[in-house]
Order: sequence, then structure tokens, then C-alpha cells
Amino acid sequence: MLQTAEDFETGPASIYERIRDDIIQGRLGPNDRLKVAELAARLGTSTNPVREALQQLRGEGFVVLTPKRGARVRPIDDAFVRDIFEIEVLIEPALTRWFVGLATKADLDTLKDVQAQIEALNFADPQQHSKLDMAFHQVMYERHYNRHAVDLWWRHREILSAISRRFPTSLSRQRSVISEHRHLIACIEQQDADGAARVIAQHVEGSGRHIIEQMRFNA
Repeated sequence: MLQTAEDFETGPASIYERIRDDIIQGRLGPNDRLKVAELAARLGTSTNPVREALQQLRGEGFVVLTPKRGARVRPIDDAFVRDIFEIEVLIEPALTRWFVGLATKADLDTLKDVQAQIEALNFADPQQHSKLDMAFHQVMYERHYNRHAVDLWWRHREILSAISRRFPTSLSRQRSVISEHRHLIACIEQQDADGAARVIAQHVEGSGRHIIEQMRFNA
């Protein structure tokens, strides 16, 4: 089953999300040392969930573990975002191409419905837009047989979404998102797998580059 944000509300994963959010929002700064006992006390938990969270954050690139120096925060910079979206540019076209081959009328109706909600919202609520955008892409990816690839997409998507919520979405990027979604739906409807893969690659790269531009502008 595809994991969702609700799966991380309790237990060690909630500790992971809280530490991750502190890093993304800058409450834990670049190169800050992450002491397990101090984090456990601040978060009101035992040390084991903190250790598990730090290992997960290490795997996702948020934390650097150095022998004899412990864990430190990796800076959330251009290179961090670039590395993530470049991986997504490889993963998402493959997932999308597979989906085109099995998409049903019900799938298309769902995509069109979610897209209509996205357009009606018109970026007025960033958090709600993020949820709708996630739902749009989940329609295409949630049934894929390669669960590791889907899980990696989901985790990367969560990271980029969390970072992007720090910044406004430019009007030009808003227009591109709407246009790319519409074009993607048209390609799926026409069973054009190659076209859909090209659109999703453009979509992912555009989103990643927009985040980097906003990070630089607001630095």
C-alpha cells in the first residue's frame, strides 16, 4: 500500500517528520550538531525513536553522520534540491509511461476531477494545493508494481513539497503547472506514453528549478 502522510502521525516516524521539518524550516541550522539525548528530551520521547529518525534522515540526505563527531544537519541548499529532482526526472517518466498502458476511463475521470479542483483553488491555499497535486500524481503511481520506486517518489515528493511551501509560487510557474497537467491528461487520453513521459519530465524539472530560483531569491 502506498504510504501517506497519515501513516507518519504516530510512533518513530512522527519524530522523523518533526526533526525533518525543523531542518527544512531552519530551526535546526546547517551543520548544527544533533545530540540524541537533547532531541529526545525536547521532543518528549525516548532515544531509540530519535536514533531511528536520524538514520532515516541520513538516508534521505538531511543528516550527515561522521565517526566520533556524531550527526550534523546537512545544509538545505541548491545542490540538495538538485540531487532530488534529478532523481525524480528519472523515476517519474518511467512510472508515468507504465501507467499510460493501463489507464482506465475511471482513472482519467479522477485525474480530470482533481485537476478541476486544482484549477478552482488557483493556488489560494498552498497546503491544499500540495494535497491535491499529490493526489493527482498518486492516481498514476499508486498501482505500480515497483513499490521501492513508488516509495522513493513519495518520499522525494514530500521533501520537495515541504521545501517549496517556504516560498510563494510565481505566476509563471502556476501557469506552467496547470498547462503541464492538462497536457499530461491529453497524452494519457491519447495513449501517448512517450509524450506523457516527456511532459512529466518537464513538469518535475520545472518544479525543481523553481524551488532553486526561489531559494536564491530569498537567500
